[in-house]
Amino acid sequence: MQQPATPSRRQALATGLFGVTAALTASAALSSPANADTGPAAGQASSGGDRARTRARARALVRRMSLEDKVGQLFVVEVYGQSADTASAGNRTLYGVDTPAEVIAKYRPGGVIYFDARRGPDNVRDPLQTARLSNGLQRAARRAGARVPLLVSIDQEGGSVVYRLTDPATLLPGNMALAAGRSASDTRRSAEILGLELAAMGVNQNYAPVADVNVNPENPVIGVRSFGSDPALCASLVDASVSGYHRGRVASAAKHFPGHGDTDTDSHTGLPRIDHTREELENIDLPPFRAAIARGVDTIMTAHIVVPALDPSGVPATMSRPIVTGLLRQEMGFEGLIVTDALDMQGASGQFPPDVAPVRALMAGCDQLVLAPELDTAYGAVLEAVRSGQVPVSRLDASVERILAHKLRRDLFRHPYVDERHAVRTVGAERHKADAQAITDRTVTLVRNEGSLLPLSSGARSVLVTGWGVSTTRVLADAVAERPGQSATVLETGAIPSADRITQAAGAAAGRGLVIVSVNAAAAGSEKGAAQARLVQALMDTGAPVVAVAVRNPYDIRRFPGVPAYLATYSYGAPSLRAAVRTVYGGLSPAGRLPVAVPDAGSTGTLYPFGHGLTY
Repeated sequence: MQQPATPSRRQALATGLFGVTAALTASAALSSPANADTGPAAGQASSGGDRARTRARARALVRRMSLEDKVGQLFVVEVYGQSADTASAGNRTLYGVDTPAEVIAKYRPGGVIYFDARRGPDNVRDPLQTARLSNGLQRAARRAGARVPLLVSIDQEGGSVVYRLTDPATLLPGNMALAAGRSASDTRRSAEILGLELAAMGVNQNYAPVADVNVNPENPVIGVRSFGSDPALCASLVDASVSGYHRGRVASAAKHFPGHGDTDTDSHTGLPRIDHTREELENIDLPPFRAAIARGVDTIMTAHIVVPALDPSGVPATMSRPIVTGLLRQEMGFEGLIVTDALDMQGASGQFPPDVAPVRALMAGCDQLVLAPELDTAYGAVLEAVRSGQVPVSRLDASVERILAHKLRRDLFRHPYVDERHAVRTVGAERHKADAQAITDRTVTLVRNEGSLLPLSSGARSVLVTGWGVSTTRVLADAVAERPGQSATVLETGAIPSADRITQAAGAAAGRGLVIVSVNAAAAGSEKGAAQARLVQALMDTGAPVVAVAVRNPYDIRRFPGVPAYLATYSYGAPSLRAAVRTVYGGLSPAGRLPVAVPDAGSTGTLYPFGHGLTY
């Protein structure tokens, strides 16, 4: 691993690089991400000539960079802590230095990715802190090596599955919920709100939207993160989402190429195989990515999946030159950044050790290497591969040129910092939250309503709220208790309720005026919700009216098809749960339609078709 450049060398490099940048920008203003969203390259250079000039500027910058700085630009790293200059044991463990700023100084990476405390880095506690961290990291980048600004990335997809920001950030309903609402304008506004709040905190790249077409109900890793099972609907809403992110002044990233929607293996824990034919790929998986490219998506993220129809060698798409360069770059004509999915996932690291995976991904055509494990080893391996000629310098330069061109288009050289107080005013703004609730209200799907149980008639009731999720059941119960004449009791049963817990819940349900049961089979893992189904059946056996609310995948009803009423919210976020309760009581007429078909358990038939949805 190379040591950080000496101060005198850093100063010389910085003077040369920023001198060139200043000269280049003096003659022609760089394209601003604030541009109106018109045409296929919204948020980027608005014409082929502008793009060519930006690439020429980037090429000039590349020529003045050291080999070490160019290799650094390939990597997207995580850092531990809430401020750039505060020591954290996580940084010492991973990188041998103490603070996030020292991580930037050591590796001069092209980007960082934020995580919340669930993974460990704990970067995003509140808007002011996050904005200050972003500014601190950008200052560190401007002091290190070639002084190139950072891409600050995050996975904030919307919904309640893959997210990093919590309150006060605005919670949007997620892709499958948006697809249930069938509104491109709602999808665009949702992405715009996410973008505005991220940009205010100095996050300039969101790894969203998910462009996978979820045609496999057993998919353990995509599910509600997808816009659904219909390629045309997915393509339309991916288009709208990319447009919305650009309006929100943040770069977008369609993922996971060439399509992670038809698998029952999670690439975090294994290596999925997609056995679609080339024709099926063209008809099912690729249309959303083509739509994203046509809309001017900034980035496409690869998947750690094997696709024999595209590359019979058996390597994951991330390491496949026929897929990354042959299909995406050459055949589909994508000119933006190609980034890997996290290289510490089992789908990559299980087959390729830390000194091999980054080199193979670079040789395949990927531009940025996200979360490469053992970064000293990974960085050194890429550096040695270039020095030895295994990776041509021209291949490295092509990726660095694209990275710098992207940063030029996002205007990061001139404006790397954000107004920290603006972040406080923007994140969770009342207008954002009001729009988010209105959008969410249009996504609730009434799948079953036997005997017109819903909406409930007026009158006082004692309601039992039970099922999956401590906070989920509490939010549902609080929303019920706010209704006139309603009292609510909570009995949370967990993801895999025991026989004793089921008996306890059934006892509590007896004689109730209503039972609301939250179901989330995905939370049960390989058990697949069988115990939750037994819970629902036991509640039904009491004779109390039962409403099941599917708070993640809409497929759960196939395990208890006789439930009197079934609502799909696609999310266990509070706005979705409040909308579900309002629907139960008739304050909201359900408008959502299934964006997937619900199969009949144990057969090849369909229980509820794509597009099904009841209303009042």
